[in-house]
Amino acid sequence: MADALLTLSGVLIFFGILFSVARLAIGPTVVDRVVAVDMLTVITIALIALYAHISGRFIYVDVALVYGLLSFLAVLAIARYLERGL
Repeated sequence: MADALLTLSGVLIFFGILFSVARLAIGPTVVDRVVAVDMLTVITIALIALYAHISGRFIYVDVALVYGLLSFLAVLAIARYLERGL
């Protein structure tokens, strides 16, 4: 049962990556592309957490948390730049 859930989560992460890359390529505005990149970082965090669970090394969860914090700060900086400029 656990193997089936891990496989299902891997497949769903793959579809998330596929749809994010499609939005990144199709997105008519810069904001759409920024949201797509942010979604890719969230999916990457989920992938790191899944790998941490599979490998049994939970130090990767700390890496995912730091990556999430840096991603949040980067999106805030990009939003500020798009709104007013630096």
